[in-house]
Amino acid sequence: MKSCKLSFATAYIIRNNLAELIVNEGIEVDEVMVDEIHDFLLTNLEAPFSLFVNKKHSYSYTFQAQRKIVSLDEISTIAIVVTSSGALMSAEMLMNISGDLAQKIKVFQEREEALTWLNGG
Repeated sequence: MKSCKLSFATAYIIRNNLAELIVNEGIEVDEVMVDEIHDFLLTNLEAPFSLFVNKKHSYSYTFQAQRKIVSLDEISTIAIVVTSSGALMSAEMLMNISGDLAQKIKVFQEREEALTWLNGG
C-alpha cells in the first residue's frame, strides 16, 4: 500500500480507485486542506473513486471545508470509521451539512466493515 504525506494528514492508496485518509491529531481542516485532499485524489486515483476516512485522531472541519469535501464529482462513496462518540457526532454533522450528497457517505465503527462496503459487498 503506497502512502503519501499531506501537510496535515497521511493518505494511503489501497487500490487504484480507493484511498484511506488519516488526519493528524488536533487539526482543523479548512478549504485549502480540502483542496489538497482533492488534488491528491485526482492525481493518484482513477475516477470514479472512493474515500475511506479513518477518524482515529481527534480533529475538526471548518464549515466551508465540510461543505466542500464531498463536492468533488469524482468521489462516488465515502466511508467514515469512527472510534468515539465525538467522532460519530462529527461524521453525522458532515452528513447533515452535505444535504443530497449525504447518500454517498456511510459511517462505520469497524475498519473491515467500511472496506467491505467500499468494495461493494
